[in-house]
Amino acid sequence: MTAAEIAEVLSMPLSTVSAVLARCGLGRLSRLEPLEPANRYQRAQPGELVHVDVKRLARIDGIGHRISGSRAGQPRRTGRRRIGYEYVHVLVDDATRLAYAEVLGDERAHTATGFLIRALRWFRSFGVAVQRVMTDNGSAFVSHLYGLACRIVGLRHLRTRPRRPRTNGKAERFIRTMLDRWAYGAIYRTSAERSRALPGWLDSYNCRRPHGSLNRQTPLQRLTALRNNVTGSYS
Repeated sequence: MTAAEIAEVLSMPLSTVSAVLARCGLGRLSRLEPLEPANRYQRAQPGELVHVDVKRLARIDGIGHRISGSRAGQPRRTGRRRIGYEYVHVLVDDATRLAYAEVLGDERAHTATGFLIRALRWFRSFGVAVQRVMTDNGSAFVSHLYGLACRIVGLRHLRTRPRRPRTNGKAERFIRTMLDRWAYGAIYRTSAERSRALPGWLDSYNCRRPHGSLNRQTPLQRLTALRNNVTGSYS
């Protein structure tokens, strides 16, 4: 029922009903729609499908309120000066959750394309040949340059449906873990200090952190197990 229908049935002011629904998180008509079923799937072999995404992070200029718990004593910014953002590009393998990431200065097409090539080269170092890449519909990913790069290296490029982040859920889940454990999981005084910590955290994620959806295996252990179960080389 909509707020207006509830107000009519209960003989209550529409403003009161609307306020209660908003407080409960039910203030939008879209909440009347049934939830979309979970889109759960997992590829059988490494490299069959990788998920690519980009997360924007504010640059660091001293200890922020996330760490101190208070904005008091922090320098005031005047005028239109902004410290800006940096962008974490990530690539996650669907079958193993093996992940690669870099902190870059923007999310333009040439930057995203360069990241893709370096990520593919990194996966090659583990003997994994990527066949398909899934992205959202961001401007970099729909660009001619990105599409051309995928064709040159023999990748099939899949794009998610608009407003359906579940389709690229493994990248979304990896980003949440990355933010909790790396970006916001330690105290950094500068953006450069945070960036320098990323390779070490990635090594821990890939080699030492058990993954619940992989039967408590690490991504690297999962990769090894899948390779041992395949006759011959898939790379």
